[in-house]
Amino acid sequence: MSIVYSVSPDGEKFPLPSQDEYKKEFNRLKKEVEKQKKLDREIVVVMGVGFVGVAMAAVIADTVNKKGQPGKFVIGMQRPSPRSYWKIPVLNKGTSPVVSEDQELEPMIRRCILDKKTLTATFVYDVLSLADVVVLDIQCDYIKDAVGNVREGRADMSPLEESLAIVAEHISPEALVIIETTVAPGTTEQIAYPIMKKVFQKRGIKKDPLLAHSFERVMPGRNYVSSIRDFWRVCSGINKPAREKVVKFLNEILNTKDYPLTVLDKPIESETAKIIENSYRATILAFLDEWSLFAERNGVDLVKVIKAIKVRPTHNNIIFPGPGIGGYCLPKDGGLGVWAYKHIHGFEDDIFKITPIAININDTRSLHVAQLTRDALRNMSRPIAAADILVLGASYREDVGDTRYSGSELMVRRLTEMGAELKVHDPYLSHWWEFESQDTYPGKGHSLARFFRNQEKLKNMKMEKDMKDALKGADAVIFAVRHKQYLDLDPDKVVKMIGGPAAIIDCFGILDDDKIRRYFELGCEVKGLGRGHVKRIKDEVRAQKK
Repeated sequence: MSIVYSVSPDGEKFPLPSQDEYKKEFNRLKKEVEKQKKLDREIVVVMGVGFVGVAMAAVIADTVNKKGQPGKFVIGMQRPSPRSYWKIPVLNKGTSPVVSEDQELEPMIRRCILDKKTLTATFVYDVLSLADVVVLDIQCDYIKDAVGNVREGRADMSPLEESLAIVAEHISPEALVIIETTVAPGTTEQIAYPIMKKVFQKRGIKKDPLLAHSFERVMPGRNYVSSIRDFWRVCSGINKPAREKVVKFLNEILNTKDYPLTVLDKPIESETAKIIENSYRATILAFLDEWSLFAERNGVDLVKVIKAIKVRPTHNNIIFPGPGIGGYCLPKDGGLGVWAYKHIHGFEDDIFKITPIAININDTRSLHVAQLTRDALRNMSRPIAAADILVLGASYREDVGDTRYSGSELMVRRLTEMGAELKVHDPYLSHWWEFESQDTYPGKGHSLARFFRNQEKLKNMKMEKDMKDALKGADAVIFAVRHKQYLDLDPDKVVKMIGGPAAIIDCFGILDDDKIRRYFELGCEVKGLGRGHVKRIKDEVRAQKK
């Protein structure tokens, strides 16, 4: 029989466990749990050691009780699939399976795995039977069947539903189950509870499951760990015992002294809070899209306008939208609410107007970058077809290595469809899986490649490691992300590395007026999202040359 491997992002191969290894692994865990119970530690199983789960597991494992001793033993559980199994052996070495700029994460994991021995990882579902608390960090995605029309989509509930049934088959009736995933409002009470209750009944358990919801507000970047531990939390339970248990648990693992818990009456309120929170943010950003276009067409610099507005304290959270709104939450969470209204709660009328429009605007904003690039090249009498274009920044946010729903992806796909040749540099990334594995990532048939033509060659895209080499010979350079490495690039040095003038596209207010002016003086063409004033600078430069 052929061996199936799971390959880590670094290329290390791990054979998937054989059937014989399951019993051996469970025996290992039972012995370890017996030891931990004697130390009076609560056993916590975190299902899913991805972006949220691995940091949550580390935070729980690193906590101490009032005596200053570890009070929890954490088991990170990951399904042994070819795509994900590698996370288990990597984590058990004391290494984070998630690459992060946060300097706290890696030492914390190493400390908990190797020194404190309060954290381990496994692939066996039987470990759920040993748990006092189960934290579910199973993805609940929203699959879009069109670009720019969120209504043509659906919540992908099956991974969560399957996990809930498995949890209910194994856990003790006294175990607390916390859904930490962002879910469609109504999921905990109307989907999770019935699934678990039916399984309990088949097992002869008459008690209701102790089921709670508490969404995370985790942010990538330098404060990754702190955004879990030192941040406000909202929670609720399906009944009073579940609510009391989740409050007790969160108070023990999070810094609720400085960031108090908000306890709501029903899980649907906690679920709705997360959806509204992210939809609100997405709506503000979408609102600014039309003003960005207004600014471009009427000689206005939106960056300066926003800075002027932010002086007013009531408006200090207004931000420049950039080339699309990425990350795992904002592009999809409103869709979960729209979907739930009809498919969970059974309403047929259409109450949602603003939420879906905001998602649609944000999803398609980066397509405008391709138009700006085309127009800048035209002004230099260069065609977009076969143009060598360098995109500086692949992640969705500055100074992080996270490409989920990145505006840069849609930008690359549209420019490729138009015939351009693309190169990408990002100091925080060594791979861009949305391209390299687009046949299977983020799921088979779910790649954005299906919405564009000429996408096959993008599977060969490799991240450029050296910026100087990447810039050489570029016809256009797109400043797509506000990484610190790009903020202070000198125009003279950039043009020298390119080898001559090029089209320069500013997607995120990265270039100040002096740099824009200098690029024009060097013979370049400059365009920018929301930067309508660049023509005025261009005219000034031309007038000075006469």
